[in-house]
Amino acid sequence: MSHPASLEAIPPVTTAAAWRGDELGRSGEWIYLLNDAQVLELEALGKRFLENNPDLRTVQAEDYPLVACAEAAREWGRDVDYGRGFVLVRGLRTEFYSDALSAAIYYILGLHMGDPIRQNEMGDLLDHVYATSDKMMDDPTALSSKVRDKLVYHSDSSDIVALMCLRPAKEGGLSCLVSGAQIYNEILARRPDLAPLLLEPFHWDWRKQDHSAPADTYTSPIVSLVDGVFSMYAGSLYILTAQDYEGVPRLSPEQIEVLELFDKITYEEGMAIEMDFRPGDIQWLSNYAALHARTTFWDYPEPQRKRHLLRLWLSRDAGRPVVEGFGKNGVVQVRSAPRDGKPEHPDAHFDIFGMSVPRLIS
Repeated sequence: MSHPASLEAIPPVTTAAAWRGDELGRSGEWIYLLNDAQVLELEALGKRFLENNPDLRTVQAEDYPLVACAEAAREWGRDVDYGRGFVLVRGLRTEFYSDALSAAIYYILGLHMGDPIRQNEMGDLLDHVYATSDKMMDDPTALSSKVRDKLVYHSDSSDIVALMCLRPAKEGGLSCLVSGAQIYNEILARRPDLAPLLLEPFHWDWRKQDHSAPADTYTSPIVSLVDGVFSMYAGSLYILTAQDYEGVPRLSPEQIEVLELFDKITYEEGMAIEMDFRPGDIQWLSNYAALHARTTFWDYPEPQRKRHLLRLWLSRDAGRPVVEGFGKNGVVQVRSAPRDGKPEHPDAHFDIFGMSVPRLIS
């Protein structure tokens, strides 16, 4: 098997992106607490957003400029792009807001952190992590954002994935993050012969991530190393399920071995950081720096009390170099219009009031 890079070309990662959860969790440095002036600014901007009710496809960050929060947004961007890869923003008073106001504040901040992208073929620019089904993830029809089951570590389809907590679960539902660079360092230390395989393209199951995807699979390597910048796109589940499709090349024994080692290291004690979302918390996460997962959760019976997170996928031009076709960047849809000149889906919503309510998709 040919390797795209010699071992000398991919040394251990020594930047802030390589961290252990047990060490980081003790520091609290990853929590950014909004001050009173910042909260008041965001509430005022959110109310103006609701009054204007702009088209989510075309509204721009400069339409809702930040002053009190301007430096904070730059700091979050630096943390996400060049630091540990994530930050948790705390302090919004969502217990006093409608879900529409929470969604408006969140979308405004999202515009300042990147450009929202469509998350499915319906064109949703704001999606909901809200269980509408008791399916488990071993059910091929299960959608990860619509079930209570635990989720394995994975990357999403954007430069940044952001989550805002409206309501936590009755029990469980912890957000878990693990450093891609730290996993890579461990693989390099234990099995340097397998590490270069991570730079080769793998086939990923697109159909299982989006039932109406235009193809069964797409391809991407797990690791990108360009100009010394390390990026990771991971989650062996979708590599393994892609093997079910006709025409997808079989994984080699070595590829299977490195995927198994990757998963083993990911779940080792102390690797991950777990965070308990509180109402109003916003997590900004670089998909290139950290993988995310979720523990199983149990909901309240009433729909209004169910665990409810808002999700944004953002394209962020931070000058981060990645190999061509890395992650799902080659297949995601831009904000302004559907792919290939198609008409908008008949059930599409592009106003904040429509998009602040979860769809009842099982």
